Amino acid sequence: MDRRVRVRFAPSPTGPLHIGGVRTALYNYLFAKKHGGDFLIRIEDTDQTRFVQGAEEYIIESLKWVGIPPVEGVGFGDGKHAPYRQSDRKPMYRQYVMQLIENGHAYYAFDTAEELEGMRERLKASNVDAKYDAITRTTMKNSLTLSEDEVQKRLESGDAYVVRFKLPRKEEVKFHDEIRGWVSFNTSQLDDKVLFKSDGMPTYHLANVVDDYLMEISHVIRGEEWLPSAPLHVLLYRAFGWEEQMPKFAHLPLILKPEGNGKLSKRDGDRLGFPVFPLNWVDPNTGEMSSGYREAGYLPEAVVNLLAMLGWNPGSNQEIFTMEELIASFSLERVSKSGAKFDQNKAKWYNQQYVRKLEDSALLPFLQTVLAENGLNTNFDENYCLKVCGLVKEKMSFTKEIWGISSYFFVDPASYDLAVIQKRWNEKIPALLKDIELGLDTLSSHEASAIEEVYNENLNKHGIAGKDFLQLFRVCLTGVAGGPPLFEIAALIGKEAVSRRIAHAIQEFNNI
Repeated sequence: MDRRVRVRFAPSPTGPLHIGGVRTALYNYLFAKKHGGDFLIRIEDTDQTRFVQGAEEYIIESLKWVGIPPVEGVGFGDGKHAPYRQSDRKPMYRQYVMQLIENGHAYYAFDTAEELEGMRERLKASNVDAKYDAITRTTMKNSLTLSEDEVQKRLESGDAYVVRFKLPRKEEVKFHDEIRGWVSFNTSQLDDKVLFKSDGMPTYHLANVVDDYLMEISHVIRGEEWLPSAPLHVLLYRAFGWEEQMPKFAHLPLILKPEGNGKLSKRDGDRLGFPVFPLNWVDPNTGEMSSGYREAGYLPEAVVNLLAMLGWNPGSNQEIFTMEELIASFSLERVSKSGAKFDQNKAKWYNQQYVRKLEDSALLPFLQTVLAENGLNTNFDENYCLKVCGLVKEKMSFTKEIWGISSYFFVDPASYDLAVIQKRWNEKIPALLKDIELGLDTLSSHEASAIEEVYNENLNKHGIAGKDFLQLFRVCLTGVAGGPPLFEIAALIGKEAVSRRIAHAIQEFNNI
């Protein structure tokens, strides 16, 4: 590439950051890192009517949590292109809109809301697309139809106005998309978009193009919902005379509902029981809480891996990637043109893989927290807890599951899988259990291999098949039908706990 790679993530603070927005940020981050470039964040808050308190801070915290920090931008430090919040850049936009007006690429429009609605109604009645364009502009109140004196008079008297881009009437706008190839639009399909309002605030279209130019953005990687706006942006670059500095465009596919029909939404998450936001979000107006991946127990590395694969294909069967591997492998050429269906089970699978990869010491704080919540934090030493973490993590999908899957290491079972008891318990079982208890009592070393040997000897003695008894023995010791290797559990909880639990099982189930 003959130009330094600079990409930006440019969210609007209108609410919580959707997981699709996180993926957009991730792809920008990976692309920048792959090419030794810069990844920055810019807050696009030109529409102050949609501003939501706390949304900007939420966006920044989300990027920090998933581990894709920009090198410059709001919340991450200023570079030479500061400020990075568009409302803070407001004074500078007027000069650019004036440039467009002076060179004939934009015009003042003084139409009232009532006049605009009347125009739309007339066009609808004639079965014509209701848009402000090269045809309808000639019948409206703007600087193309009013005299210069009238325009000046309206401006001086403070009449409300907007500045619209003057689209060519019938012109083919063609540009190359890094994902979709050549894309073509005809300006007859478009309307004269508003670029600037009389309050001095630019719209997204003007601010976006001006800021990308001034911040030396080389590639605009954004969601496909912005594809219809791309021809206007191309025309703006031409109108400003910046065509040679125009960034390359890449429009990412949507993340779709699990059933595949339409964009993944909060409603889908609520309906099917999974988060669509990276962090918990409380709506400041309604108090409604929406769940996030962090609080649901997902690890940030798992979320990154999941999102990377939603729309990008590495060209191999590899599914688990470190961040370094993603950076090395990522390319826009391997991003799909079509949407990617969100799969909740796959999301859980990714988290499970990363939980399994955790060091035992990384799981320890989660276990210690729930032990404290249950008043058990002083009963067990750290080494014991580390061994528990090592045994149970293979069975976990989320760190928050650690107590549910390990409680029997710390307290005797409060309940039992009765289906196993009813299926496997018979008149031979109490004597077998008692003999196992007596055999374990004679052991000088309470290791897993020694316990297994006593277990097998007594199975042979009583003529009972291991496959008929192993699960029952597990339920007697743990209360549940599955879990880590049983003899390692028995070795860790100790001889006294095993004997006590066997005795309780005999008493509890002898007459079942």
